[in-house]
Amino acid sequence: MNNPIVAVVILNYNGKTFLQKFLPSVIKHSPNAIIYIADNGSSDDSLGFVTTNFPDVKTIQNGGNYGYAKGYSLALKQITADYFVLLNSDVEVTENWLNPVIDLMETDKKIAACQPKILDYQNKQLFEYAGAAGGFIDKYAYPFCRGRLFNHIEEDHLQYNNAFEVFWATGACLFVRASAFWHCGGLDDDYFAHMEEIDLCWRMKNFGFKIYVQPQSVIYHVGGGTLNKLSKRKTFLNFRNNLTTLTKNHPPKNLLPKIIFRMVLDGVAAFKFLLDGQPKHFFAVIRAHFAYYAWLPKILTKRKQLQNTKDFKYCFNHIYKGNVVAEYFIRGKKKFTDLNRGFFED
Repeated sequence: MNNPIVAVVILNYNGKTFLQKFLPSVIKHSPNAIIYIADNGSSDDSLGFVTTNFPDVKTIQNGGNYGYAKGYSLALKQITADYFVLLNSDVEVTENWLNPVIDLMETDKKIAACQPKILDYQNKQLFEYAGAAGGFIDKYAYPFCRGRLFNHIEEDHLQYNNAFEVFWATGACLFVRASAFWHCGGLDDDYFAHMEEIDLCWRMKNFGFKIYVQPQSVIYHVGGGTLNKLSKRKTFLNFRNNLTTLTKNHPPKNLLPKIIFRMVLDGVAAFKFLLDGQPKHFFAVIRAHFAYYAWLPKILTKRKQLQNTKDFKYCFNHIYKGNVVAEYFIRGKKKFTDLNRGFFED
């Protein structure tokens, strides 16, 4: 059997500092992969630095800052490979990080996406917020991870060290089977950034594919490299894109009441921002809702297009049937293992 072609694609926007720090580890530990830098119109001489210092790394110029979703869409259309690895620029990879994931995906052609275990670059004993040891959502589409519920981050004691089927894999280091990626429509360019990987993974599941985490591969993620956790822009994108993802991908049954309930909870979150002295985030949630309303005709068109696509069938597997907001904030459950295992759809 021929070895699959693996393309590691790093999307860059004014990330010269990260490339200086982390690109050497990617090159060192990815001997059999083709490495690409896809540049979103940087103005910090990122591409000049790469072409001068790493001539074997291929570069793609997108011509503008199109965000994560469209930036990757434009770049991947120019790459031929069996697997794409969408890697953030603020990631330190480790020895043999590619093989365990690719080997797992090669054993089952239904695995469309996979992620490694993601630990915090600043504190390597902790899981990292953006993915930890694999992602899930609850019945209202609130995302959480093995190793991270909301802002509570667990220490890594190898408690989640088994390869495991999950609901979504992180965009910080997303392995995707190229054929499945294109079959399911790729990333939704409208998202710009945040939640686009969850939207993609949900679509993949609706097309009958599986999503996995393979913790035998380990990376360290800085996090917040493009939009930090206190960014009002990030708040806006998270709330808008989460509602969009729920509307696009959820089965028809109970969809409308869930959207209404989500909007009520979003309102509660907005007022909490206000009470905490963060009015910019309060208004970001309000703007996100109005943006969602403006998008709604387009979202419903995309939903109908998916419904009419061959092989599409709504999937509710590996969704937490409970309300993770209530579990965390009311019942005080802070760890993935605290959640009722019977509340998961398999």
